[in-house]
Order: sequence, then structure tokens, then C-alpha cells
Amino acid sequence: MRLLVSPKDLDEARAAVRGHADIIDVKNPREGSLGANFPWVIRRIKEEVSVPVSATIGDFDFKPGTAALAALGAAVSGAEYIKVGLFGIKTAEQAIELLKAVVKAVKEFDGGKKVVSAFYSDYSRIGSVSPFELPRIASEVDIDVAMVDTAIKDGKSTFEFLSENELKKFVADAHEFGLETAIAGSLKFEDIPAVKRINPDIIGVRGMLCGGDRNGRIKEELVRRLKSML
Repeated sequence: MRLLVSPKDLDEARAAVRGHADIIDVKNPREGSLGANFPWVIRRIKEEVSVPVSATIGDFDFKPGTAALAALGAAVSGAEYIKVGLFGIKTAEQAIELLKAVVKAVKEFDGGKKVVSAFYSDYSRIGSVSPFELPRIASEVDIDVAMVDTAIKDGKSTFEFLSENELKKFVADAHEFGLETAIAGSLKFEDIPAVKRINPDIIGVRGMLCGGDRNGRIKEELVRRLKSML
């Protein structure tokens, strides 16, 4: 299981790498769960770190053109993983149309880059598409990674909205279509045994590595602690 850590700037990225993070996921917490950072921040981090770089492009409404353009910007800036959140996407059909646009923009630029489709464990309270629509979506779109995160960052974790068995089903559904999987969403150190039982390919974190406050700063010693647990 690889550890994905989400810094907001270069200093946090350095701390994450020193703590042995496997993937650096550049985001801007002030702009939401999957808030997009600036191209120059992504580029500067990519120039310095030796591990793969991911970049979030936002919690999207149904705006395929805007999403495609943002995804291309992240790809040009150097991100190897481009992550789009299906926040305002209501149906599998909308998700398919938006993700097709994102995949086309990214893969035509560089076929080696990966597109991450982020669903939300608390989808019912924001009215977004269910993570369990993944088989319908994955059968139509050439995404690479399926992720579950929390949309509303109020301290409630993914495990407060989806059971361990439901998350195991999500992982199994993704693997059936040859996708990698990622679990995130206000996870805590005490959630790690359950995450290991679910066994996604990637675990994504920020808040727990800032001491519980995602608006704080990533601490190298907490990254090391989590990495040792994994």
C-alpha cells in the first residue's frame, strides 16, 4: 500500500518526502476537499521531489470543458496523476461525460499520465454520484485510479459514511476493471488497521499528518509514524 500525502506548498512536500511518502499530492485546502493549487506550485514541487506527483484540480460541478482545461494545466505543470472530484456530478452519465473529457485532455498530452476519479464517501449529504456507480462508469471511461474521499471536511471520516465491507466492495469493483484504488477522507491513526484490511493500493492523507487539523502544517514525524504503520 502506497502512502499519498497532500501538501499545500514546497516546504510541506519536503517534509512528506523526508517522512518517506510514496506520492506527493499537491492541493489547496482553502479551495475545498480537492482544491486546486497553482500551476507554479505544482511545477516547483515536481522540480524538487523524486517521487511521483499528483495534483487535484477541484471539486467539480458538471463542467466537462472547464475540467478538461484544468486537467491539461495540471498535466503540463508536471503532475503524473491528475485527480478530479465528482462533487456536483449527480449521475453516472454526467460522470462519464466529464471524465471522458478529462481523460482525452490528459492522455492526448501524455499517454503515460494517470487520471484519478474521486468519489465521495459522504455522497448522500452532498447529493453527488454514488461510489457504487463505479462499474457503470469504469466500463465507459479509461480512468486509471478510483478514489473515495470526504467532500465536507468537518472531522467526520470516510468510515462514518461507508462500512468496511462497502469499502472492500469499492476496491473489488475497481480491481475488476483493472483500476488502482485509493481510500482517503479525514482518516485517523486508529483507522489504519481497518484500512489495511480493506487493502487499497493507495491511502491518501493530510489532516492526520497535520496533527488533526488539515489547515495546519504537515509534520515529518507524523508521516514517518504512518509510513511505519503501513
